[in-house]
Amino acid sequence: MEQRELGRGGRRVARVALGCGNFGGVGSAPEFFGQGVSRAEAFRLMDTACELGLTLFDTADAYGGGRSEEWIGDWLATQGAAVREQVVLSTKVFNPMAAGDDRGLAPARVKRQLDSSLTRLRVERVDLYLLHEPDPETPLAETLGAFDELVTAGKIGAYGVSNVDGAYLREALAVGSPSVVQNSYSLLDRGDEADVLPLCAAYGLGYTPFGPLAGGWLTGKYRRGQAFPAGSRMTLRPEPYGHLVAERVFTGVEQLEAAAAEYGVSAAALALAWLLAQPQVTAVVSGPGRAEHLEPVREAFALDLAPADCERIGSLFA
Repeated sequence: MEQRELGRGGRRVARVALGCGNFGGVGSAPEFFGQGVSRAEAFRLMDTACELGLTLFDTADAYGGGRSEEWIGDWLATQGAAVREQVVLSTKVFNPMAAGDDRGLAPARVKRQLDSSLTRLRVERVDLYLLHEPDPETPLAETLGAFDELVTAGKIGAYGVSNVDGAYLREALAVGSPSVVQNSYSLLDRGDEADVLPLCAAYGLGYTPFGPLAGGWLTGKYRRGQAFPAGSRMTLRPEPYGHLVAERVFTGVEQLEAAAAEYGVSAAALALAWLLAQPQVTAVVSGPGRAEHLEPVREAFALDLAPADCERIGSLFA
């Protein structure tokens, strides 16, 4: 499987990462801690991801209130040395670990949270540590100074930023040494093309987009005039995707499905393949709910889209 360097001087990783945000919850939302993907299904997902050749496992301290990191650590403990050595771990810090708990990127908290993450993951070092989102209450220079100290201490291999715009990324580059950017990017969310992606190209940063299927919209599960499926993102956490309930989106999804049929793959696979064809994308973070949901990843790996194909597919949601 093709691999790319994870940012400046980072480890090489497969082009799709396993997103573990639904292990034991739904992202970092405290009201869903204990729900989401079960422990048994999380183990199945990690087994399947490993079989597919995925090497980057992406999590965060607050995912599932710590369950995501804990289960990854438990799974790694059942694996042989070869698997443990090939798995690249990425985790994040900012959100609270419980309702009403503290949050933010103050240096002392960053260091404390990393230590708790290392304990749950059962490792002495993570390859990549991301600030999960900006903290307006802490100067960025102080936060990145703490990250630099963690690199020097050998507790993290590199660090990066997530959920940021171009202005924030420029500031991060001025006061620190981020290696990776992780933002939402898909056929339905292309804002980073204006500023963030050119900055990644100019500074040699890795780019690991999350939300490649836009909360399920690019799978075709949401249909014009039909109720949203029970348990879907549009019934659990619809806020990030409410703007997609529009005629142009329903039409675009229908066109995407028609195009996917021409290639003999699912709409999800074609959406993933389009992302993999973008030159600045290092690894796409895919967060399946069941092991079977990794099948589009397998399909996408088999597709090799030409520039003309990418332009055509990219125009479907213009």
